[in-house]
Amino acid sequence: MLSWLARIAMACWRPVSRYARMNKDDSIHDDDDSSIGDSLLWSRDLEKHSYGDFSFAVVQANETIEDHSQVETGRDATFIGVYDGHGGPEASRFISDHLFKNLMRFAGEIGSVSEETLRRAFSATEEGFLTLVRRTCSIKPLIAAIGSCCLVGVIWRGTLYIANLGDSRAVIGCLGRSNKIVAEQLTKDHNASMEEVRQELKSLHPDDSHIVVMKHGVWRIKGIIQVSRSIGDAYLKKPEFSLDPSFPRFHLPEPIRRPVLTSEPSISSRVLRPNDKFVIFASDGLWEHMTNQEAVEMVYNYPRAGIARRLVKTALKAAARKREMRYDDLKKINKGNRRFFHDDITVIVIFTDHELQGKNISVPELSMRGFIDTVGPSRFNTLHG
Repeated sequence: MLSWLARIAMACWRPVSRYARMNKDDSIHDDDDSSIGDSLLWSRDLEKHSYGDFSFAVVQANETIEDHSQVETGRDATFIGVYDGHGGPEASRFISDHLFKNLMRFAGEIGSVSEETLRRAFSATEEGFLTLVRRTCSIKPLIAAIGSCCLVGVIWRGTLYIANLGDSRAVIGCLGRSNKIVAEQLTKDHNASMEEVRQELKSLHPDDSHIVVMKHGVWRIKGIIQVSRSIGDAYLKKPEFSLDPSFPRFHLPEPIRRPVLTSEPSISSRVLRPNDKFVIFASDGLWEHMTNQEAVEMVYNYPRAGIARRLVKTALKAAARKREMRYDDLKKINKGNRRFFHDDITVIVIFTDHELQGKNISVPELSMRGFIDTVGPSRFNTLHG
């Protein structure tokens, strides 16, 4: 009787376990690692979306992970979101909970995805988070200093839409002459380390000689923050959210007269071509340790399964080498302390198989959240009809 019940339980569990398991790294797939696993590394080797496969990996460094991410798969579309928080996880988590819903609401009104629906979704998400800040700042003043970069990609009927705030990055791998893979960056880094960004800020704030300041060898806006665009960071956008001197790290010597950061995303679109093979969406934790070209060559030259995890591990090995240590030693360091060696890192690799476009491929409509490993039904069905 017990064995019969056990067989029924296993039969019921089997289809769920693929989506419910917590795929923390055990290194069994890598021939260049020891058997010591990395308890802070989560990954999904290979899943399906409407235009091919995708691979997903996240590694935690902070005491509370500040990278939130998601992939939404639908019959006609794929949504990718990478949200790199700073100051805390509240903004990146809020974006993960609301931006895709906002996009589906606006896209549902007209029955399609466009650059304008993306722009409206970003604006609604920013306003929603600022409303949350306004409601809670009396209890938790530092929520006014919490923000997040936001990188979104949507593949809709053969077109890739990209919207970006901050310094996460989308890089496409294109097959060029002599069958060599070539990296093309699809986003601009909104970071004060870029001369173009510093000039933009100075032109927008001609009366502020301290709009960008070199501090500890790094260019920072108002001497505080590196990214020039974000969701949140309310104290750098509205005078009502300015923090008092009891928070010296975020205190401005004088109130801002106009926003020094913006939530206006850079948006572009691209009709996918047969030589566009894949797109890497990643937080800046990856790009600190790998060039665009190194990343696309790794994706092109290694098997698809587990490729996002391979990219993350390559970045971690580079971070370890910079500290003259081995990756096996880095893996033993706990969250929180890991932040001294590397950032939270999110990598999502989306393969675009051109031959699948226009075909009626059966793809489950799923909503997948990185690292926290939750999967549920997606809301893409609001676009059907």
